Amino acid sequence: MITSPDRLSAGELLELRAFDTPTLHNGWEQITRADPAREGFNLEPLTDWMPNLGTIIGYAVTLVIEPGNPAHAKNSRAWPDYRRYVGSIPGPKIVVVQDLDKPRTYGSVWGEVQANIHHQLGCAGAIVDGGVRDIPQMQAVGFKALARRLCVGHAHGTPVRWGCDVEVFGTPVRPGQLVAADRHGFLVVPREDEAELLAAVQFMEKLERHTKIAAARSGHECTTAELLDRLDAANREFKAQALARFKRAGEG
Repeated sequence: MITSPDRLSAGELLELRAFDTPTLHNGWEQITRADPAREGFNLEPLTDWMPNLGTIIGYAVTLVIEPGNPAHAKNSRAWPDYRRYVGSIPGPKIVVVQDLDKPRTYGSVWGEVQANIHHQLGCAGAIVDGGVRDIPQMQAVGFKALARRLCVGHAHGTPVRWGCDVEVFGTPVRPGQLVAADRHGFLVVPREDEAELLAAVQFMEKLERHTKIAAARSGHECTTAELLDRLDAANREFKAQALARFKRAGEG
């Protein structure tokens, strides 16, 4: 992997990948200036067609397609130029794809061929606000696909624009933003939040386990009244430690 000086290291990205997106969000919301209740995640439903592949994490390479429009297929340089763009970006990468045919889905760019190509170009998967196909073959490559639906054909699947801002599942994504995705959805991390993300996620995950979850699992040792008291105490401790570290109380 090529590492840019302002990007997280391979080790840090690997550690982040060990967490699911809700856990990543729990840490991210403590450090961001964005509104974590409305921003940074998909606002529309999507499906992870390979949930067994777990969390993927990488930097966004962006693409706009319009498979229902045959005019785009006349651009014979579109695919070669797009591939050179993807190859020029340091990995790991996630392809984030806006389909201009939405809400219709005429065809998919994403199947066995593109999974193989993009996997070799350092991409962990694709988030497609449209269709995907060839799921068993894509999964065999280890290329994760999240999309609105499955479809049969490829229609006029040609790159229209790339390396540009896109909007997928109601959420804007810029090229180069850190993205994590799994069966729950995806999280888009602002560049200014990257450096603190791993430490925040680790802190909040440990804090939750040692306070709220530990109290809840102690219920077999005590009466209901005692359990409720323990839960109240654990919640106070959780909030106090989160406030001391981040000046935010975290999940209620």
